[in-house]
Amino acid sequence: MPRVTLLQWQMLAAVADHGGFAKAAEAIHKSPSTLNHAIHKIEEQLGVRLFEPKGRQVVLTEAGEMLLRRARQLIENAALLEDVAERLAGGLEAEITLAVDQIFPGHALAEALTQFSAAYPHVRVQLHETVLNGAVEMLYESRADLIISGFSPQGFLGQPLVDIPFIAVAHPEHPLHGLGRALDLRDLEGHRQLVVRDSAMRHRLDSGWLKAEQRWTLSHLSTSIDMLERGLGFAWVPQTRIQAALDAGRLKALPLRVGGIRYASLQIVHRDIDGAGPATQALAQALIEATVTSCRDAEPLLLQEGAEARQIPLADEQTQ
Repeated sequence: MPRVTLLQWQMLAAVADHGGFAKAAEAIHKSPSTLNHAIHKIEEQLGVRLFEPKGRQVVLTEAGEMLLRRARQLIENAALLEDVAERLAGGLEAEITLAVDQIFPGHALAEALTQFSAAYPHVRVQLHETVLNGAVEMLYESRADLIISGFSPQGFLGQPLVDIPFIAVAHPEHPLHGLGRALDLRDLEGHRQLVVRDSAMRHRLDSGWLKAEQRWTLSHLSTSIDMLERGLGFAWVPQTRIQAALDAGRLKALPLRVGGIRYASLQIVHRDIDGAGPATQALAQALIEATVTSCRDAEPLLLQEGAEARQIPLADEQTQ
């Protein structure tokens, strides 16, 4: 057990802050003799001298300054602990598990978590970046409090967030671009397609594969994008994740006659919306607001399809 109590450390800080026992005693509503006894007790227990007289005041010794720095950390941590306890007593969650599909805009996720952290700094967040049915499986198995997914879980009601456009792309020097004409399914089947594996374990989907002769199956969207920029295949990729690469010319949209653009409609779903605590509700609201902001500020992609150009909106009017 510690030989010095938290109260004694608080008395040490009070004497140091007020430059003497009398003023400190008045500030913390203790008698000067009580403070004097507490300081001498610390010195006796630790074998160090904490204060020395300087005129009509007392000042910390070198050892006292060092111990006070550590003591302040202890005092602050104790105050934070009590704050957390009060929040828990009021129904605040200690931890939230959030499962988010990798196609969700990364800047929107970062903005939402930044806002949430400022409001609930002591609530832990377990973030799972999922693919396809992964988030829904976590919801079914009660392993997530909140999910963002492009799939509608049976038995749950979700709130629509945003429609994410997927663009068929490849490296500008990929053989498909070298054909110099509009492409169809037969052109694609002769080349390697990059597919991201469903992160679900028991409810897996095999979505998006065109039965191409070659297929590389990857575990993360960022790996797929890296392989695309190296010219190792083609894929449909969320515009939100490749806009910079398109603008810089590292990737180029494939000139498909049809199907060059697909949409995934993301929604946010609570495991138990009625029983959700204040932190879970606040995180959900932060995600919704960040999504609205990111969609409003995003620039629409101008995609060439043959000789025609058309704009691809990030979301319909209701979600912007």
